[in-house]
Amino acid sequence: MSRICVYLGSREGNNPAFRQAAITLGATLAARGHTLVYGGARIGLMGELANAALNAGGKVIGVMPDHLVEREQAHFGLTELIRVPNMHERKASMAANADAFIALPGGIGTFEELFEIWTWGYLGLHEKPMGLLDTEGFYSPLLTFLDSTVSYGFLAQATRDMLMDAPTPTQLLDALEIQLA
Repeated sequence: MSRICVYLGSREGNNPAFRQAAITLGATLAARGHTLVYGGARIGLMGELANAALNAGGKVIGVMPDHLVEREQAHFGLTELIRVPNMHERKASMAANADAFIALPGGIGTFEELFEIWTWGYLGLHEKPMGLLDTEGFYSPLLTFLDSTVSYGFLAQATRDMLMDAPTPTQLLDALEIQLA
């Protein structure tokens, strides 16, 4: 079926629900026949997601810049590990290899990837669905802020609506799959 790019932390965070959401998403992607595309690490939520997809018989493509192979501890048990020279090519490769995008909890790298791919959609560089997995309300403050940018006139409602959100992996995948159909 489709290739779903997931942006998420190379750390696990301090709430066990984040780890469980990554595991559930990975297993659900595989069960639904989707290929996972992600940053290629074997640690943190990234590793949990990839291992869950692999353990469920799914295909997993990791994309990692050469300088991060050691730092992020690359996952060498993937279906495919694409090594690129830098972060710009990593993001471009992940986007080119994906039909849709999901962001789980994460830090500055996750936010940067999410906002860049959303901007690319806004600029018409892709028409791929995007969504936030709002586990335990992690993204609720951001969603409130984004809604306020609409009410203050800095963001069109149609642009805000490009970014879906749901509290569970199943609900978010259901919404993305409708747009992929």
